[in-house]
Amino acid sequence: MHAFTVLGIETSCDETAAAVVRGAGRGPGEILSNVVFSQLDAHRPYGGVVPEIAARAHVEMLDSIVERALGEAETKLGEVNAVAATAGPGLVGGVMVGLLTAKALALAAGKPLVAVNHLEAHGLSARLSEGLEFPFLLLLVSGGHCQLLGVEGVGRFKLYGTTIDDAAGEAFDKTAKLLGLAYPGGPRLEALAKGGNAERYDLPRPMRGREGADFSFSGLKTAVRQLTLRQEVDAADLAASFQAAVIDILRDRTSAAMAMFVRDFPQAASRVVVMAGGVAANGAIRSALAAHASARGFALKVPPPGLCTDNAAMVAWAGIERVQLGLFDPLNVAARARWPLAQSGEVCSGSPQDYTTTKNNEAP
Repeated sequence: MHAFTVLGIETSCDETAAAVVRGAGRGPGEILSNVVFSQLDAHRPYGGVVPEIAARAHVEMLDSIVERALGEAETKLGEVNAVAATAGPGLVGGVMVGLLTAKALALAAGKPLVAVNHLEAHGLSARLSEGLEFPFLLLLVSGGHCQLLGVEGVGRFKLYGTTIDDAAGEAFDKTAKLLGLAYPGGPRLEALAKGGNAERYDLPRPMRGREGADFSFSGLKTAVRQLTLRQEVDAADLAASFQAAVIDILRDRTSAAMAMFVRDFPQAASRVVVMAGGVAANGAIRSALAAHASARGFALKVPPPGLCTDNAAMVAWAGIERVQLGLFDPLNVAARARWPLAQSGEVCSGSPQDYTTTKNNEAP
């Protein structure tokens, strides 16, 4: 299969990123450059991401980031096959900055535009890092999303479970804040938990054992809050207890989705669970789910930590996946604040029957 080179742009939250990636087929791809500018210092005083500050920083930084990505890749804009950019979901002001920049570059260079669903970019990142055949089971865990899906192909998903309230990453960040940890709290909580006793505090495991594969983390987050209000806690022990509860929830819900995947894809050549999204960078969660998957006949595939958090290499790779199928987007494609992964084929020019989503084998 012919190899394609794509410039990717990512501005959905607080990372301004651009990358150049080359590849074909199932992967792996070759990352020629992957430049990420983090805005953590700008948002740290506020304890979280401020949308207006994020959008302004994208405007100020993106041109130089794109120029640097092309330079490090030793590639000229006219040499790429397409320009891909996150079109949602995310903070819409930031998404608009990246998408408008991509439109301008595509128009100026006479290159096609690919509007990428940020969540699909995460989901396909394991194909970029090591190569992987469809279908596979996807556990998407990030600050804003927690889902289990069967991935049939580009833009084709079966939704097995989603969070009914909070996402795992948000629960990590809120718990870290309750423990007085600086922003961003997730990585700091993981580090603190390494020295704690995970059995010290008896925390709930919402939805565990329930039918289906949906998640819930609000009750766990509330239990931590009530505990910190009632008594003085050992921060390391509470961090470890919280992380253990999240791991138990993820294992239980993933087990349910594994059964659905085996039912829906009995012909799959191999059984693989891909864990993607920012929470996938958590080493304790990766280790626990790898052992859990192996015991059930699945292999766990996790992209390298740098491809778990927001980056443009995964956006460029998602662009390559679509370019190979001849799926391009018009210059009037709109940015989206919300764009469920189950609808990731909507903005593409592919025929509707090629881009379908079902939940538990229901008709789309």
